[in-house]
Amino acid sequence: MNIVFALKALSNEKRLKILQWLKEPRKHFVSKHCDVEKDGVCVGLIEEKIGLSQSTVSQYLMLLQQAGLISTERSGQWTYCKRNEKALKELIKELEKL
Repeated sequence: MNIVFALKALSNEKRLKILQWLKEPRKHFVSKHCDVEKDGVCVGLIEEKIGLSQSTVSQYLMLLQQAGLISTERSGQWTYCKRNEKALKELIKELEKL
C-alpha cells in the first residue's frame, strides 16, 4: 500500500464521507436491486446521497479504488462499491509505525 496515495485519497471531506458511509451501508443506503451489505452500494445511490455530479463521484470512487481503500464490482448495468477493510487495517498499521 502506498501511504501517501491513500492519505491523498482521504484528504477530501466528501471522499472520506463516502468511506464512512460504506462502513455501515445498511444505515446509510437502501436498494431495491441488491443487499447493500453483501453486494456493496450502487454508485447511483452514492451519487444521490452526496449530491454531486456523476462525473465527480466517479472520479472520487476511482481515487479511493486506486488507493486500495474500496473495491468495485460491475454487475450488468450496476457498479457496486465496498470498503476494503483489510487495506484500511494495513493503512492504520503503517501509520502507527510512523
